[in-house]
Amino acid sequence: MLAYVFWHWPQPGVDRAAYEANLLTFHKTLTTHKPPGFLSSTVFSIEAANWLEATGPVFEDWYLMENSAAMDRLNDGAVTGVCEQPHNVVAKEAAGGTAGLYRLRQGTGNLSNKRVAVWFSKPAGVSYKDFFAQLSEENLPGTSLWQRQMTLGPTTEFCMLSENEEAASRVAGQRVSLAPIWSGS
Repeated sequence: MLAYVFWHWPQPGVDRAAYEANLLTFHKTLTTHKPPGFLSSTVFSIEAANWLEATGPVFEDWYLMENSAAMDRLNDGAVTGVCEQPHNVVAKEAAGGTAGLYRLRQGTGNLSNKRVAVWFSKPAGVSYKDFFAQLSEENLPGTSLWQRQMTLGPTTEFCMLSENEEAASRVAGQRVSLAPIWSGS
């Protein structure tokens, strides 16, 4: 499973509630008219992501896909047909955005119950095998581990999503609180 993760924020002067409503309209339309290979999307409101040059509210959209072939279909489907107008409304109000591609390494793609993200790098001198064993679902229940692909994106190599702060506190990295505003399948 892959996730296209897109961070975006409204222009100054754009009403947050209106921006959120337009964003939800887009996600509902995309979910109703799913391109082949697109599984679901989840949107979080976040604060304090140090890789973003944004002030004010930031939104983090997770688009889950079966594989990389689905990315072209999602990219086309999100901006054409019935999704074109809802997409263009949000895009017109956005001040900026950046994105990355992530692969699910451990856990599940169920993001609806995630409340904390920890962005971090693998420690030097630790093998990937040992690293993945340390971060296993057995050791960190309720988490999913995502790895950035092909060094795309502005973030560190890994993101662990957690249901609660307890599991998240066992991993060193930048913590970002996740406030869900949409989860559709």
